[in-house]
Amino acid sequence: MKFLALRPFVPSGSNFKLAKQLFQELGFTLEWEDGDYAGFGREGCRFILQKYDVKEFAENFMLTVNVDSVEEFRNSVVEKQLPERFGIRIGKITPMPYGKEVNVIDLAGVCWHFVE
Repeated sequence: MKFLALRPFVPSGSNFKLAKQLFQELGFTLEWEDGDYAGFGREGCRFILQKYDVKEFAENFMLTVNVDSVEEFRNSVVEKQLPERFGIRIGKITPMPYGKEVNVIDLAGVCWHFVE
């Protein structure tokens, strides 16, 4: 038996529609929608955005996305002015034992670790 995929359910916060727009701006493709759920993907990374707004849960939820260039990813977010347009936060690039990392705090408060 093989494990084939991991697709976490990610809370959207209070604005499901805006969260869907944000993830598309971050480079994910909206693959499907069904009511309070939306499937996103890019290359081998997939998740399900859920219309769910529990701040305490979201602010304690973290995900790691491996990228080939954190500089390119961060520059893209800044150039598109996503923090200003969506009210998200983006950190500085930080060296970690497992690679270079930049964090994004999304609309719900989820911490996304983009790691090279």
